[in-house]
Order: sequence, then C-alpha cells, then structure tokens
Amino acid sequence: MNLSAILVSQFLAGLEMLKQTITLCPEDLWNAPQDKNPFWQVTYHALYFVHEYLAESPETFVPWEKHREVYDFDETQTFEPYDQAALLEYLAFLENHVRERLPQLRLDEVEGHGSRSMLTAELQIYSLRHLMVHTGELMERLGARTGANIDWVGWVHD
Repeated sequence: MNLSAILVSQFLAGLEMLKQTITLCPEDLWNAPQDKNPFWQVTYHALYFVHEYLAESPETFVPWEKHREVYDFDETQTFEPYDQAALLEYLAFLENHVRERLPQLRLDEVEGHGSRSMLTAELQIYSLRHLMVHTGELMERLGARTGANIDWVGWVHD
C-alpha cells in the first residue's frame, strides 16, 4: 500500500468517526447556548479544513456549494446553524472528494506558499490531526452529556 492509499484510509476512518458524532448528537446539544463553539460549528470547521487542505492552494480552493462563512470561531458573531442533514451531506461529499483528490496530490512536493508552505504529505497529516482533534472534542462533549459512545474506526479500505 502506498502513502496516498494510507492517507485515504485514515481520512475515511476519521470522517466515519465524525459521522457517528453527528448522527448521535441530540437536537438540544447541536446548538447548545452554553457552548462557546456550538457542536454544529465545530463539525463544520473540521469538515471545511479537510476540504480546503486538499486544494492546490488557498487561492484555488472552491468551497462546498452550501458554504457560509462560519468555518472559523468568532465569539462576536452569531450564525445560522447548519442542520445535521446538511453536514452529513457535506461529509459524504468529502468522503468522495478524499477518494478522488488525495491520489492526485504530489505528496513529496512543497504545497502552497507563505504560512501554508510545507510538503503536501505533511499538510495532509496536519489535516488528519486537525480532523481528529475536533472529532475527539465532539466525542468527549457528546459522551459527557449523553453517555454516547463512538466506535473506534482504525481504517477504511474500499
């Protein structure tokens, strides 16, 4: 198995775990007013950056068709939340996008410029870490408030 196939497998596994958090999240936790960063927004943030980091560069990135400027955390603004169905739709889009896009990347080349200038392979590992930090955050929030358990997904091989 090559590095590209390994990365695809790990992204799909991470997305599957995030999918579990979305589907198990009750309505009252989805946009709970006591949360500094609502569940839905952390979810969108994680998905958005998986998507953006698969682009050739920030300048060539084309956001999801239902994108709204809610991907970054800003305590001074209130946003209309995405519902679970919309974010599951985005997640399904990204599962396909990861399968198609990742094998096209030249993992041994420097990607981007400025603050995003790094080997493409490193950017993808960075992106996986980002996805899993937020998935873990949501797993903990969900588990602490509802007792829900998320199944570990080690890999996904098509």
